[in-house]
This record gives sequence, C-alpha cells and structure tokens, in this order.
Amino acid sequence: MNSMVKKYIKRRESGIAIAAILIFILFSVITDSFLTAYNLFNISRTLSFYVFIALSQAVVLVVGGMNLSIGGIGALATITTGYLLQNVGVPSSVAVICALGIGIACGALNGFLITKVPLNAFIVTLSTSFIFTGLVYGISKGFSYTDIPKSFSLVGRKAFLGLPIIFWLMLVMLAVVFYIYQYTVTGRRMLATGGNKEAAELSGINTDRMILFSNILSGFFAALTGILYVSRMGSAQPATGTNWMIISFAVAIIGGTSLDGGVITAIGLFFGGVIMVLIKNGLILVEANVYFEQAFLGSIILLAVSLDRIQYFFSHVRKKMNDSKNK
Repeated sequence: MNSMVKKYIKRRESGIAIAAILIFILFSVITDSFLTAYNLFNISRTLSFYVFIALSQAVVLVVGGMNLSIGGIGALATITTGYLLQNVGVPSSVAVICALGIGIACGALNGFLITKVPLNAFIVTLSTSFIFTGLVYGISKGFSYTDIPKSFSLVGRKAFLGLPIIFWLMLVMLAVVFYIYQYTVTGRRMLATGGNKEAAELSGINTDRMILFSNILSGFFAALTGILYVSRMGSAQPATGTNWMIISFAVAIIGGTSLDGGVITAIGLFFGGVIMVLIKNGLILVEANVYFEQAFLGSIILLAVSLDRIQYFFSHVRKKMNDSKNK
C-alpha cells in the first residue's frame, strides 16, 4: 500500500489533486454556503462544462498544436442546433448529429490547413475563429433561438443520484480519453507526435494524420460542449464560446497537459477543472471584487505555465544526468 501511495505522489497530476482538495477544504471552512446541496450541484455542473472545454484544447496541445477557434466551433454548433430545432423542426437526435458533424468538419478544416498547406496552427485557428464567429452572427443575425423543446434540456438541467447528468457524462468522456491515450495505438502515436515529431516520423508514424485526427477530436469536443450549452440554457445563444479560450488553456495547463506536447492526463484535467471552478465560485461566495476576476485567472494561468516550464527544465536536467551516468 505504501509503495502505491509513493508511486501516485510521484505522478504529474498528484500535486494538482492535492491543491484542489486543499482549496475545497479552505472554502468549506471560510464560508457556510459552500457545502450546500445547491452550491455543490452548480459547482459540479460548471466543472463538467470546464472539462469539456479543456478537452477540446488538450487534444491538440498533446500533439504540440493549439486551437484558438474552439469558441467559434462551439458557437457554430450551438446555432446549428438552435436553427434546426426551431426553424426546421427536426428531431433532437438529428440536430445533435448535424451539430457534431459541423464541429468535426471545422476541426478537419483546421487540421487540413495545418498539415497540407501547411500553415502554423496559431495562424490557422486564429483565422478560422473569425470565420466561424462570422458565420454564427451571419446565420443568427445576433438573435438567440429560444424555441427549444423542453426534452432537450434533460441532460443539461436534470440530476442523477444528486449530481447533474452532464457530470456523469463528463466522467464517461474522461474515461474514454484515458483509454484512448493509454491503451490504443492511435493514442500512443499522438503522444509520440507531440513528444518528438521528428523521432515519431523516423519510427514510421504518419504525424500529419495524427495532427489532423487531433484537430477533428478538438472540433468534436467543442461542438459537443456547444450542444450541451443549449441543453443547459434552454436556448441557442450566438455569444456562446466567447470566454472558452482562456478556460480551455487554463484548465488544460493547470491539469498537467504540457505545452510542448506529448503529455495529457484525464485525472489532471478533472482536478484542473475543479481548481478553476472552486476559485471562481469561492470568489463569489467571499464577495470578492468580481472586476478583478480576469486578473486573478490570468495570474493562475501564468503560474501554471511557469510551473510547467520549471518541471520541464528539471526533467531534462535529470535525464541528462542519468544519461551521463549510464555512459
């Protein structure tokens, strides 16, 4: 048992989990309203959305890329869902499939431009973010679609065993992501692509295909999040996704996803989301000045990136020392 505990403590996500637990205990002590059933329900639902948003970023960070257009993809999926449900009157299942298809197509477009043209991921996704957002407002004219069937709100608003249904869906999705990167050939190849692209190519891995697939996954998760937002709000709002970029990077980086690629952890993403939600929720409960929230979140991201770079530096120093000893 002691060996198992020591092994876990050495893992990358152990520090994130400990930090999340300490913050949870802190807010539980300083405010009485923190542990109420209503507040915990809202925290778990917000956490679920944060993790889904972070997944759409993490799956491209893992191959050494980035996606600045996840908010635009999510908004486009949102508007697609609302338009089909309200104006066309299609069944909910058809609207969901079409919206997911839009997300996958957007991700494929990003991946194609990055790998086949080729263009820098930053430039591509920054450009497509404006394109997707323009399509959102062009289609919706800036108005929300509010005639959404009540049955569509089941996942976003209802609970199962005292916790939101979307929370359980998030756990299932994290388990799938864990399995993909831990036990599948494609997942291991994506990790190898992000870890060292040149070495991956020399070992026979089609790195362009891995980058393309990662962007498709990113589009899928962004679209899924947009659909879930419609279910949560009971309306399809064109402003969906406006704050997703900072959330996606913050949760992913805090959750241990490396900016250099090659590292992703489902447990870390979960606890990274917990930290973000607890801090935002705690600031509200202690009646902190909300106008400083963005500065606070920016500081958290800067700290997380700094710690990631420090860890990266010491890991390389340790590797060089071990290599020199072996020689």
